[in-house]
Amino acid sequence: MDKETTAGVLFGIGAYGLWGLLPLYFFVLHPAGAVEIVANRVVWSLLFCALLITVTRAWRVLGAAFRDRSVLGTLAIAAGLIAVNWLTYTYGVTTGQAVEASLGYFINPLVSVLLGVFVLKETLRPLQWAAVGIGFIAVGVLTVSYGKLPWIALTLAISFGLYGFVKKRVGPRVDAITSLSMETIVLTPLAAATMIFLGVSGGASLASNGAGHFWLLAASGIITAVPLLFFGASARRLPMTTIGLLQYFAPVLQFIVALAVFRETMTLDRWIGFGVVWLALLLLTVDMLATARKNSVARKLSLREARTNT
Repeated sequence: MDKETTAGVLFGIGAYGLWGLLPLYFFVLHPAGAVEIVANRVVWSLLFCALLITVTRAWRVLGAAFRDRSVLGTLAIAAGLIAVNWLTYTYGVTTGQAVEASLGYFINPLVSVLLGVFVLKETLRPLQWAAVGIGFIAVGVLTVSYGKLPWIALTLAISFGLYGFVKKRVGPRVDAITSLSMETIVLTPLAAATMIFLGVSGGASLASNGAGHFWLLAASGIITAVPLLFFGASARRLPMTTIGLLQYFAPVLQFIVALAVFRETMTLDRWIGFGVVWLALLLLTVDMLATARKNSVARKLSLREARTNT
């Protein structure tokens, strides 16, 4: 691989690796609950983004983005979706349901395929149809296993799938730092009000569990922004096929942490359900690689024809 590709892979592993190890961070934040963690995450992320924008001298870019109503409206929707995603994920991890939370990100590629069908009116290839069908079977198996619909996993998959779809509507008009800043600005009033309410009602742990706990919560701004910056650096250097393969790195790590560190139980029927999900993902991966190879060959043939004609 050339240096740019190598750097892209390393940045991608860094991004998905940090996201995969995020449950460990939530674990050390005890006794903070999901609502307090997410509220702090938003407020401290805004402060960190303000520092980044100052260093990169991008205040004019941020101001221009806010004046564009289509960008502001789209990112406001994205902010709402990521808030739902963060709150659901944090709740799942802090209540001993990290395995189901990891399932949400395994299912996410299937949700993205369904969005392509129902929203973008895309036509699915046979392997994609097979993967979606197997995914529905997996949800049925896991529903029987859990005794209820795996709502944490489904909420995470749907919210993050929609978040990715909405962010694509903005496209290259907004860079990663500006986008994250706008989303956190939209969420900050509610997050700050939540922090004040928790403090007044005695439900906050930010200032009542020592300096170490305070700085761990304050670090949520860096922990939120750094993997996003890594992801942006990776996406600029790698084709979508490679990014699509790297995305499985995060839920695999989350799953391992849930079993090895948190000691969550996995019954036989849950293993079967997860196995069916992984089979669906295998089919999606095979289809993605085959399509990428076919497109690569087509581009090479096109280039040869162009050279021959000239």
